[in-house]
Amino acid sequence: MHKKRIVVKVGTNVMTNKDNRIVGPVLQELVRQIAYLYDNGIITVLVSSGSVIAGMELLSENTIENKEIRQQVYSAVGQPRMMRHYYTIFGNFGMRCAQVIATKRDFAPGEYRDNMVNCYEGLLSQGIIPIANEDDVTSLHKGKFSDNDELASLVAELIKADQMIILSDIDGVYNGNPEDKDSKKFSIIHVDQNIEQYIQESDKKEGEGRGGMASKLKIAKKTAAMGIPTVIARGKTNNIIVDIMEGKDVGTKFIA
Repeated sequence: MHKKRIVVKVGTNVMTNKDNRIVGPVLQELVRQIAYLYDNGIITVLVSSGSVIAGMELLSENTIENKEIRQQVYSAVGQPRMMRHYYTIFGNFGMRCAQVIATKRDFAPGEYRDNMVNCYEGLLSQGIIPIANEDDVTSLHKGKFSDNDELASLVAELIKADQMIILSDIDGVYNGNPEDKDSKKFSIIHVDQNIEQYIQESDKKEGEGRGGMASKLKIAKKTAAMGIPTVIARGKTNNIIVDIMEGKDVGTKFIA
Protein backbone atom coordinates (compact mmCIF):
# COMPACT_ATOMS: atom_id res chain seq x y z
CA MET A 1 0.00 0.00 0.00
CA HIS A 2 1.39 3.39 -0.95
CA LYS A 3 1.78 5.88 1.88
CA LYS A 4 1.40 8.94 -0.32
CA ARG A 5 -0.07 10.02 -3.64
CA ILE A 6 1.32 12.92 -5.62
CA VAL A 7 0.47 14.62 -8.89
CA VAL A 8 3.35 15.82 -11.07
CA LYS A 9 2.61 18.09 -14.00
CA VAL A 10 5.31 18.45 -16.64
CA GLY A 11 4.95 21.19 -19.24
CA THR A 12 6.04 21.27 -22.85
CA ASN A 13 8.89 23.69 -22.11
CA VAL A 14 10.41 21.19 -19.69
CA MET A 15 10.54 18.28 -22.13
CA THR A 16 11.75 20.19 -25.20
CA ASN A 17 14.91 21.99 -26.27
CA LYS A 18 15.24 25.43 -27.88
CA ASP A 19 14.26 23.91 -31.25
CA ASN A 20 11.03 22.52 -29.76
CA ARG A 21 12.25 18.93 -30.05
CA ILE A 22 11.38 16.43 -27.34
CA VAL A 23 14.47 15.56 -25.26
CA GLY A 24 14.60 11.85 -24.36
CA PRO A 25 16.97 12.20 -21.37
CA VAL A 26 14.55 14.66 -19.72
CA LEU A 27 11.74 12.08 -19.90
CA GLN A 28 14.19 9.41 -18.68
CA GLU A 29 15.11 11.47 -15.60
CA LEU A 30 11.44 12.21 -14.92
CA VAL A 31 10.52 8.52 -14.96
CA ARG A 32 13.60 7.55 -12.94
CA GLN A 33 12.42 9.78 -10.11
CA ILE A 34 8.86 8.44 -10.29
CA ALA A 35 10.27 4.91 -10.09
CA TYR A 36 12.45 5.85 -7.09
CA LEU A 37 9.48 7.34 -5.26
CA TYR A 38 7.36 4.29 -6.10
CA ASP A 39 9.93 2.04 -4.44
CA ASN A 40 9.73 4.30 -1.39
CA GLY A 41 5.97 4.18 -0.96
CA ILE A 42 4.93 7.21 -3.04
CA ILE A 43 2.85 6.70 -6.17
CA THR A 44 2.60 9.39 -8.84
CA VAL A 45 0.00 10.54 -11.31
CA LEU A 46 1.84 12.23 -14.17
CA VAL A 47 0.07 15.02 -16.04
CA SER A 48 2.07 15.38 -19.23
CA SER A 49 1.89 17.91 -22.01
CA GLY A 50 3.75 17.38 -25.28
CA SER A 51 1.27 15.76 -27.66
CA VAL A 52 1.05 18.80 -29.97
CA ILE A 53 4.83 19.23 -30.13
CA ALA A 54 5.23 15.48 -30.73
CA GLY A 55 2.81 15.75 -33.64
CA MET A 56 4.51 18.84 -35.03
CA GLU A 57 7.82 16.99 -35.14
CA LEU A 58 6.33 14.52 -37.63
CA LEU A 59 4.03 16.87 -39.55
CA SER A 60 6.28 19.84 -40.27
CA GLU A 61 4.74 20.14 -43.75
CA ASN A 62 1.17 20.43 -42.43
CA THR A 63 -0.91 22.48 -44.89
CA ILE A 64 -4.03 22.92 -42.70
CA GLU A 65 -4.74 26.63 -42.36
CA ASN A 66 -7.34 26.48 -39.58
CA LYS A 67 -5.38 26.61 -36.32
CA GLU A 68 -7.88 24.61 -34.24
CA ILE A 69 -8.05 21.78 -36.77
CA ARG A 70 -4.27 21.87 -37.12
CA GLN A 71 -3.90 21.48 -33.33
CA GLN A 72 -6.34 18.55 -33.36
CA VAL A 73 -4.30 16.80 -36.05
CA TYR A 74 -1.01 17.46 -34.26
CA SER A 75 -2.43 16.09 -31.02
CA ALA A 76 -4.02 13.02 -32.67
CA VAL A 77 -0.65 12.10 -34.17
CA GLY A 78 1.46 13.18 -31.19
CA GLN A 79 -0.43 11.66 -28.25
CA PRO A 80 0.29 8.00 -29.13
CA ARG A 81 3.87 9.02 -29.92
CA MET A 82 4.24 10.50 -26.41
CA MET A 83 2.78 7.35 -24.88
CA ARG A 84 5.20 5.19 -26.85
CA HIS A 85 8.05 7.16 -25.26
CA TYR A 86 6.56 6.69 -21.80
CA TYR A 87 5.68 2.99 -22.24
CA THR A 88 9.26 2.26 -23.27
CA ILE A 89 10.91 4.25 -20.48
CA PHE A 90 8.62 3.02 -17.70
CA GLY A 91 9.11 -0.53 -18.97
CA ASN A 92 12.88 -0.10 -18.67
CA PHE A 93 12.33 0.63 -14.96
CA GLY A 94 10.08 -2.41 -14.55
CA MET A 95 6.97 -0.26 -14.22
CA ARG A 96 3.63 0.01 -15.98
CA CYS A 97 1.84 3.15 -17.12
CA ALA A 98 -1.53 3.96 -18.64
CA GLN A 99 -3.03 6.76 -20.69
CA VAL A 100 -5.92 8.76 -19.21
CA ILE A 101 -7.18 11.52 -21.48
CA ALA A 102 -10.06 13.65 -20.31
CA THR A 103 -12.30 16.59 -21.09
CA LYS A 104 -13.58 19.12 -18.58
CA ARG A 105 -16.95 17.35 -18.59
CA ASP A 106 -15.34 14.32 -16.95
CA PHE A 107 -14.78 16.30 -13.73
CA ALA A 108 -18.33 17.63 -13.37
CA PRO A 109 -20.22 16.09 -10.43
CA GLY A 110 -22.17 13.03 -11.45
CA GLU A 111 -21.58 9.82 -13.35
CA TYR A 112 -18.71 11.14 -15.48
CA ARG A 113 -16.73 12.14 -12.39
CA ASP A 114 -17.57 8.87 -10.63
CA ASN A 115 -16.33 7.02 -13.68
CA MET A 116 -13.07 9.01 -13.64
CA VAL A 117 -12.57 8.27 -9.94
CA ASN A 118 -13.05 4.55 -10.61
CA CYS A 119 -10.49 4.67 -13.41
CA TYR A 120 -7.80 6.36 -11.31
CA GLU A 121 -8.46 4.23 -8.24
CA GLY A 122 -8.31 1.07 -10.33
CA LEU A 123 -4.98 2.02 -11.89
CA LEU A 124 -3.41 3.17 -8.63
CA SER A 125 -4.55 0.01 -6.82
CA GLN A 126 -2.53 -2.03 -9.34
CA GLY A 127 0.58 0.13 -9.07
CA ILE A 128 0.08 1.52 -12.58
CA ILE A 129 1.19 5.10 -13.22
CA PRO A 130 -1.64 7.09 -14.85
CA ILE A 131 -0.42 9.58 -17.47
CA ALA A 132 -3.06 12.26 -17.89
CA ASN A 133 -3.57 14.81 -20.64
CA GLU A 134 -6.45 16.80 -22.05
CA ASP A 135 -8.24 15.17 -24.95
CA ASP A 136 -7.23 17.90 -27.40
CA VAL A 137 -8.59 15.86 -30.31
CA THR A 138 -12.24 16.00 -29.25
CA SER A 139 -12.44 18.86 -26.70
CA LEU A 140 -14.49 21.80 -27.88
CA HIS A 141 -12.74 25.16 -27.46
CA LYS A 142 -15.39 26.50 -25.05
CA GLY A 143 -15.05 23.39 -22.86
CA LYS A 144 -11.26 23.16 -22.68
CA PHE A 145 -9.21 23.33 -19.52
CA SER A 146 -7.39 26.64 -19.21
CA ASP A 147 -4.23 24.50 -19.45
CA ASN A 148 -2.76 21.31 -18.01
CA ASP A 149 -2.09 23.09 -14.71
CA GLU A 150 -5.86 23.20 -14.20
CA LEU A 151 -6.14 19.53 -15.21
CA ALA A 152 -3.42 18.61 -12.69
CA SER A 153 -5.27 20.44 -9.92
CA LEU A 154 -8.54 18.68 -10.74
CA VAL A 155 -6.78 15.31 -10.74
CA ALA A 156 -5.09 16.12 -7.42
CA GLU A 157 -8.48 16.88 -5.89
CA LEU A 158 -10.01 13.78 -7.49
CA ILE A 159 -7.48 11.34 -6.04
CA LYS A 160 -7.05 13.22 -2.74
CA ALA A 161 -3.35 13.79 -3.42
CA ASP A 162 -0.89 14.59 -0.64
CA GLN A 163 1.14 16.94 -2.86
CA MET A 164 1.11 18.54 -6.28
CA ILE A 165 4.26 19.51 -8.19
CA ILE A 166 4.22 21.79 -11.24
CA LEU A 167 7.44 21.45 -13.23
CA SER A 168 8.24 24.60 -15.18
CA ASP A 169 11.20 26.16 -16.98
CA ILE A 170 12.13 28.43 -14.06
CA ASP A 171 13.16 27.70 -10.45
CA GLY A 172 9.97 29.04 -8.87
CA VAL A 173 8.19 32.35 -8.31
CA TYR A 174 10.34 35.49 -8.09
CA ASN A 175 9.69 39.04 -6.91
CA GLY A 176 10.85 40.32 -10.30
CA ASN A 177 12.24 39.09 -13.60
CA PRO A 178 13.91 35.71 -12.85
CA GLU A 179 16.82 36.73 -15.08
CA ASP A 180 17.49 39.87 -13.01
CA LYS A 181 20.25 39.21 -10.47
CA ASP A 182 18.43 41.39 -7.92
CA SER A 183 15.28 39.26 -8.07
CA LYS A 184 14.71 36.84 -5.21
CA LYS A 185 12.81 33.58 -5.24
CA PHE A 186 9.96 32.98 -2.83
CA SER A 187 10.56 29.76 -0.88
CA ILE A 188 7.04 29.72 0.59
CA ILE A 189 3.88 31.51 -0.47
CA HIS A 190 0.67 31.49 1.55
CA VAL A 191 -2.56 31.31 -0.41
CA ASP A 192 -3.68 34.74 0.82
CA GLN A 193 -0.37 36.39 -0.12
CA ASN A 194 -0.73 38.94 -2.94
CA ILE A 195 2.22 38.52 -5.30
CA GLU A 196 0.44 38.69 -8.65
CA GLN A 197 2.07 42.03 -9.45
CA TYR A 198 5.44 40.30 -9.79
CA ILE A 199 4.36 37.95 -12.57
CA GLN A 200 5.63 38.56 -16.10
CA GLU A 201 4.52 36.52 -19.09
CA SER A 202 6.40 35.74 -22.30
CA ASP A 203 4.91 35.15 -25.74
CA LYS A 204 4.24 31.53 -26.72
CA LYS A 205 4.70 29.86 -30.07
CA GLU A 206 2.37 27.25 -31.50
CA GLY A 207 2.58 23.96 -29.64
CA GLU A 208 4.22 25.42 -26.53
CA GLY A 209 1.11 25.05 -24.40
CA ARG A 210 -1.47 27.51 -23.12
CA GLY A 211 -0.25 27.92 -19.55
CA GLY A 212 2.00 30.64 -18.15
CA MET A 213 3.24 31.72 -14.72
CA ALA A 214 0.04 33.66 -13.95
CA SER A 215 -1.96 30.49 -14.50
CA LYS A 216 0.48 28.45 -12.42
CA LEU A 217 0.22 30.94 -9.56
CA LYS A 218 -3.59 30.88 -9.65
CA ILE A 219 -3.78 27.09 -9.79
CA ALA A 220 -1.09 26.59 -7.13
CA LYS A 221 -2.96 28.85 -4.71
CA LYS A 222 -6.27 27.16 -5.44
CA THR A 223 -4.83 23.68 -4.94
CA ALA A 224 -3.01 24.62 -1.74
CA ALA A 225 -6.24 26.13 -0.40
CA MET A 226 -7.80 22.66 -0.73
CA GLY A 227 -5.15 21.32 1.65
CA ILE A 228 -2.84 19.98 -1.07
CA PRO A 229 0.60 21.66 -0.76
CA THR A 230 1.84 22.64 -4.21
CA VAL A 231 5.35 23.34 -5.47
CA ILE A 232 6.45 25.13 -8.65
CA ALA A 233 10.02 24.20 -9.62
CA ARG A 234 12.40 23.84 -12.55
CA GLY A 235 11.72 20.55 -14.26
CA LYS A 236 15.14 20.09 -15.85
CA THR A 237 16.96 20.20 -12.50
CA ASN A 238 18.29 16.73 -11.72
CA ASN A 239 16.43 14.91 -8.93
CA ILE A 240 14.03 17.84 -8.45
CA ILE A 241 10.92 15.75 -7.67
CA VAL A 242 12.75 13.59 -5.13
CA ASP A 243 14.33 16.67 -3.53
CA ILE A 244 10.88 18.24 -3.14
CA MET A 245 9.44 15.10 -1.57
CA GLU A 246 12.41 14.92 0.80
CA GLY A 247 11.65 18.46 2.00
CA LYS A 248 14.63 20.27 0.51
CA ASP A 249 14.36 24.02 -0.06
CA VAL A 250 13.86 23.97 -3.83
CA GLY A 251 11.23 25.69 -5.92
CA THR A 252 8.39 27.72 -4.44
CA LYS A 253 5.95 25.97 -2.10
CA PHE A 254 2.34 27.10 -1.72
CA ILE A 255 0.57 26.33 1.56
CA ALA A 256 -2.82 27.13 3.07
